[in-house]
Amino acid sequence: MLKTLLLFSSSSPPPAFFSRHNRFSSLPRKFPYTYAHCPSLSWPFSSVFPRPIHAFKVLAMAEGTTTSSSHSHNYTNRLAAEHSPYLLQHAHNPVDWYPWSEEAFAEARKKDVPIFLSSRIFSYIVCHVMEVESFENEEVAKLLNDWFVSIKVDREERPDVDKVYMTYVQALYAGGGWPLSVFLSPDLKPLMGGTYFPPEDKYGRPGFKTILRKVKDAWDNKRDMLVKSGAFAIEQLSEALSTSAGSNQLPDGLPQNALRLCAEQLSRSYDSRLGGFGSAPKFPRPVEIQLMLYHSKKLEESGKPGGAKESQKMVFFSLECMARGGIHDHVGGGFHRYSVDEFWHVPHFEKMLYDQGQLVNVYLDAFSITKDVFYSFVSRDILDYLRRDMIGSEGEIFSAEDADSAEFEGETQKKEGAFYIWTSKEIDDILGKHASLFREHYYVKPSGNCDLSRMSDPHNEFKGKNVLIERNDSSALASKLDMPIQEYLDILGESRKKLFDVRSKRPRPHLDDKVIVSWNGLAISAFARGSKILKGESQGMCVNFPVVGCDPMEYLEVAEKAANFIRRHLYNEQTHRLQHSFRNGPSKAPGFLDDYAFLISGLLDLYECGGSTDWLVWATELQDMQDELFLDREGGAYFNTPGEDPSVLLRVKEDHDGAEPSGNSVSAINLVRLASMVSGSKSDRYRENAGHLLAVFETRLKDMAMAVPLMCCAADMLCVSSRKQVVLVGHKSSVEFENMLAAAHASYDPNKTVIPIDPTNTGEMEFWEANNSKVALMARQNFAADKVVALVCQNFTCSPPASSSKSLEDLLSKKTTSVV
Repeated sequence: MLKTLLLFSSSSPPPAFFSRHNRFSSLPRKFPYTYAHCPSLSWPFSSVFPRPIHAFKVLAMAEGTTTSSSHSHNYTNRLAAEHSPYLLQHAHNPVDWYPWSEEAFAEARKKDVPIFLSSRIFSYIVCHVMEVESFENEEVAKLLNDWFVSIKVDREERPDVDKVYMTYVQALYAGGGWPLSVFLSPDLKPLMGGTYFPPEDKYGRPGFKTILRKVKDAWDNKRDMLVKSGAFAIEQLSEALSTSAGSNQLPDGLPQNALRLCAEQLSRSYDSRLGGFGSAPKFPRPVEIQLMLYHSKKLEESGKPGGAKESQKMVFFSLECMARGGIHDHVGGGFHRYSVDEFWHVPHFEKMLYDQGQLVNVYLDAFSITKDVFYSFVSRDILDYLRRDMIGSEGEIFSAEDADSAEFEGETQKKEGAFYIWTSKEIDDILGKHASLFREHYYVKPSGNCDLSRMSDPHNEFKGKNVLIERNDSSALASKLDMPIQEYLDILGESRKKLFDVRSKRPRPHLDDKVIVSWNGLAISAFARGSKILKGESQGMCVNFPVVGCDPMEYLEVAEKAANFIRRHLYNEQTHRLQHSFRNGPSKAPGFLDDYAFLISGLLDLYECGGSTDWLVWATELQDMQDELFLDREGGAYFNTPGEDPSVLLRVKEDHDGAEPSGNSVSAINLVRLASMVSGSKSDRYRENAGHLLAVFETRLKDMAMAVPLMCCAADMLCVSSRKQVVLVGHKSSVEFENMLAAAHASYDPNKTVIPIDPTNTGEMEFWEANNSKVALMARQNFAADKVVALVCQNFTCSPPASSSKSLEDLLSKKTTSVV
């Protein structure tokens, strides 16, 4: 039954779900069916049943219930004491919810009853559906309260718990998603599970109340079989997921083959008409973009410019289509989660921090290659959105904005996208004489514009409404109006600002103000890199709202404040351990692999882009702790959890690069980067750990490269015989040093390490003396009080010192050769 786990790691969905995001996690209002999975056993449950969901109706029910209860609560459960916005949302359900805790487990043992576990992501609409239909239903609540101990889990707060039972559901029932609904024994072994259950029997399928009665009956009459089945499932999953490497490194040639195979597979799925890789629903999966750009760089270095241009063409067109589509918030900046249609037009309107951070970085890469400000403006657009709407008073960066909100103040009914969509009349009233120009540019129509695809609005929920999308070239439209292009762009910018001001008075979507370390790490990387790469924009360029046009150095300050917040509130200086998240205080959950890996990556970028050496020191300390907590020293690679919590039954070695990259992929790259900074046995250890890590996933890289695009890049990076080092020596506070840093980061080269060093800083020199005496020696020998010099080193040879940003850029743009 669990054989698929040997080939398909639990960190990615099983075969039917592998190539794209699984369909259960993509079920807002545009998708007419939801699914539930139940075990075969002897129960007459069918594995899949369709049921239409109309989200406007559900959200109206949910909002109405929430609003009415906000004044007078008939029920209050233990979730009222939690910090998670999601758990607090259920604090006044009639269900007697517990958080994931020993108190709940003890109660189940005491009452000798099963546990019902419900885990979900805060803003998924189909999760709202089950809340309204079942968890606010007093009849359902009575069954749960009488026969079960009910536990609520916020998947973003406890990804370790969610992973255990999602893996179980995926492995046994060939599917998964949220809401995750699982029945457990008092000792936490899974008994059966599924996703969404409707409250009543329909279409010959069992409803949630029927499920509860069947589980109760099975617990009373077939307990031994249930318990043995659950224990066996966990045993088999644990064995399947404790993958170990057969050797300490990948076979020769495999990294290059995996990189090529992944690029070929993505190329075959490329949508040449509308951009992106794969069909609707379309997700902006940045790891795929990273792979294609990395592969194009390798092709270029191996003397295959034609192939490199072809890969780049796919990437640039995809990035343009995404930025022009409705998935991009043209008025306020940033990107929504995904589009339900093939045109990147009608989105699921939720905004996630992990998307924003990764998207900034791929648009920055595109700008580095092309020098086209289209890409730099999109990067700024996202960064400025985060600065304006997603940053707390101490610099912490929040997690997400919800998809739905009320249409106007005082309205109890929430609708998805209400904050973001427009009628044609609203556009006319707000923009006046420029309305017709704006309407043509953004495809605004009196009847509504969600008509590009049958998938855009199947239930006519957006009839008469418009989701802004750019379908025509600005230059062509300006020419049509006999207008200079800059004047045309200025009018668009002024119009967006007017709409933004009006939109700001609407009820806002809910802000999930949790601070998650891993996602902050992604954002820290984006802000740090933006502070240097955006220096390559032409001076005096014109920007338009929502782009602010600030000095890129301000972005470095944002990155440093976010890192400082984590260090103050989520890091223990004595134990060197992280906590996972913060909201009204640190969460109970420890830091997980992603938290360490993503933060280390962000800190490395922060240092390389001009931050203090203290960030590099902290990154090495975190890497040491990551190795202590998560590394399988005998088998290779990192587990996702520390393994210290007995209530978390599985430790998984994640490898799937999906909406977020896997912790192991990011860790492999971190180790390569760290190995290029330090020397001696420490450098050797980093490289050995990276090699052993990658060897664990040899089969994955060989047979299913498209599931692990970032890991493919990491494997190739480790094979690069000598990583390029750019050592900058001078006063860090000088303008010249800043300009040289910008030059060092101006060109796209993932196999480059930038080491800025100020020999007048005693702490910096002590670090380099202890960790890489050659760098310290270069700094002492090349320091001059009145200038900044750069040395480019590779293959044990360093260039003559470059003393101007222009000469450094020329030096770094020289073609190198490699084998692909």
